[in-house]
Amino acid sequence: MSSPLLWYLNRATGAVLLVAFSLTVVLGILATGRRFSPLWPRFVTQGLHRALAGVTLALLAAHVASAVIDEYVDIRWWQAVVPFGATYRPLFLGLGAVALDLLVVVGVTSLLRRHIPHRVWRAVHLSSYLAWAVSVVHGLGIGTDSAKLWSLALTAVCVGAVIASAAARLVVVARRLRTAPAGLPAASKAVA
Repeated sequence: MSSPLLWYLNRATGAVLLVAFSLTVVLGILATGRRFSPLWPRFVTQGLHRALAGVTLALLAAHVASAVIDEYVDIRWWQAVVPFGATYRPLFLGLGAVALDLLVVVGVTSLLRRHIPHRVWRAVHLSSYLAWAVSVVHGLGIGTDSAKLWSLALTAVCVGAVIASAAARLVVVARRLRTAPAGLPAASKAVA
């Protein structure tokens, strides 16, 4: 089935997905901080992060489904999941498959968080940064509108927001490491 509606749906979900995924990452970074004001408690940031992660996964499903269902470009369902073997822009479609696979694993382990060791959950959850970066490259390489000014500006804002929040978080961690009591192990200082 080929329809302009599917093509527009794929383009739109790709752009909205970039924003939603970037905001999810930013909220995830902010949720790891320990200091919050009484006006904006930590559980609010964590709740928003989880809710937006769910929206992001739903958008991802719509994005992949619209790409596979639309026959204008031949993308088979397995090419959306397996990062190798695609005939249409194999590198960038493969990167999209890698991002999809990583996000599915992050989503599943997040649902099972209470049943798996925290270290395992955290290690897997950290791969969402890689999934985000890979998905940005996927969008730049395969997106129909990726060379247009609005798309480049949107990508730049999203990348800037993630980098700024990560840098702010690293500054907070560095300050805590410098001011933590000498008797604490380094791992305790960084996590606190």
